Amino acid sequence: MFRTVILAAIALACLIAPAEARNKREILSVAHPDCNIVFPCEGVVASPRGEAIAKKLGFGAAQKQYRHQVSAQIVQHPDGCPRRLFCGCGAAVRVFGAPIRSLWPAAAWFRFPRTAPAPGMVAVRRHHVFVLEQHLGGSTWLAFDANSGGHATRIHARSIAGFAIVNPRSGAS
Repeated sequence: MFRTVILAAIALACLIAPAEARNKREILSVAHPDCNIVFPCEGVVASPRGEAIAKKLGFGAAQKQYRHQVSAQIVQHPDGCPRRLFCGCGAAVRVFGAPIRSLWPAAAWFRFPRTAPAPGMVAVRRHHVFVLEQHLGGSTWLAFDANSGGHATRIHARSIAGFAIVNPRSGAS
């Protein structure tokens, strides 16, 4: 009996694993993990396969619409920030005018109180933060995004979906 259960579990695992791997490869071929189909990072080149997947998922028109609305702008590396892993430092420079060392880790921004999205507030999730500059509609904001990909700092459209919004000017620190 025990042996039958083990063999059935192994057979089921063999059938499921290839399907999951295929779906994961398709999703990763669309864009870099920090980008998405609606708001792609600058420099991400669309592939014919990725475009086909986007069209199949119904995202093709939204991507083209986005490209005409706002173009990303690469700006100078934040003064006083390291060359790598600098999103928290860049946000501190943008908000406070200085590279506050205790705010370099993205997780440090969670200590500020949650708030509603507004210009000057900070969007934070594990391993990344960016400063909200201007609301563009829905969950899309023009953002100051240090280390937004390729070790570049950009001002570009970002979705705040999946991010906590915090108020760094609340006095709590």
